[in-house]
Amino acid sequence: MLSVGISFHAKPSEYHLLELPQPEITDPKDVIIKVHAASINPVDLKKAEGVFKVALKDTFPYKIGYDAAGTVADIGTDVTRFKVGDAVYLRLPESHRGSWSEYAVCPERYIALKSSSLSFENAASIPLAATTAFQALKKYDGDLAGKTVFVPAGLGGTGLFACQLAKNVFHAGKVITTVSTSKVPKVPELLGKGTVDEIIDYKKVDPKSVIEHGSVDFLFDTNGLAMEYLCLMRSGSGCIISISTAPSGTQLQDSAVMRLPHHPTVPLVPRVALNVMDFTRKLRARRYGVSYSYMFLEPSGEDLDKLRGYSEEGKMKQVVGATVDMRDIAEVRKACQVVYSNQGGLGKMVIRVAKAGN
Repeated sequence: MLSVGISFHAKPSEYHLLELPQPEITDPKDVIIKVHAASINPVDLKKAEGVFKVALKDTFPYKIGYDAAGTVADIGTDVTRFKVGDAVYLRLPESHRGSWSEYAVCPERYIALKSSSLSFENAASIPLAATTAFQALKKYDGDLAGKTVFVPAGLGGTGLFACQLAKNVFHAGKVITTVSTSKVPKVPELLGKGTVDEIIDYKKVDPKSVIEHGSVDFLFDTNGLAMEYLCLMRSGSGCIISISTAPSGTQLQDSAVMRLPHHPTVPLVPRVALNVMDFTRKLRARRYGVSYSYMFLEPSGEDLDKLRGYSEEGKMKQVVGATVDMRDIAEVRKACQVVYSNQGGLGKMVIRVAKAGN
């Protein structure tokens, strides 16, 4: 089968097409997916570059990608929720990474049925980003109804789902986001009128000069500025969940990314250093009366089932910025570079894997 991958840790310019064996069922709960579409996430590119290589000894050739949508091609003997031919979508666990491939294998518990109203491309844009946003919002200690939620980069891959879920599912009273000048009018157009209550053009003004200090109940940090925005948080109950700073060493060790058959461990020195940096951020937040924590995604078919419902109810739209063909590796590299540089992108970048008519 064809797969986009690398022969060593590399940036997007060095990705290439590989001819690899088709994955096989090795566990009775495994499902083989014929991939129709896959999406590009920042973590795909960071992992391929070796962001965790101090702890993870990746093997090569290395298959890239976690998000996929496709059809069930085969099932293990103990699979009960799916049958051959079902249209599904999923976020592969680290142990089964490689969604930018013609076929993928995944344990049943990480898979959900795809909504019949969505194309494979739109469905593939959902799993990692929307599940991350959903799990982050659930971490607020209390009810977000009527509260103020700040989601920087509201038209980015994760931010666009966080804004919609905050308003339409968690019933936030006020949703604030930041985008560049050209994207300001696109927020209501793409996310729905009234989804975002305050749109800040960060190219023209500093959000800290516009948002009332002490007014934000929940900050979903998508751009690594959690500490810079502490002044905006409500003292005593404010909560920051970040996916863009850094985890503690303990979090990294316990995260889904480390759940591999060879049981990798984070070396002592990096683990201690990460713990110290994380403790420092928590201490700074505490001085403002704010809780802060970094969050790793936990892949979940159950959450994907819920997200499918929200999509079918019109509470969560998808925004696919561009779609490229897997076999056009030059275009794949370009799309990945847009995500890698975090410049000029809109919504999710998607890779079409299955050939037209297949």
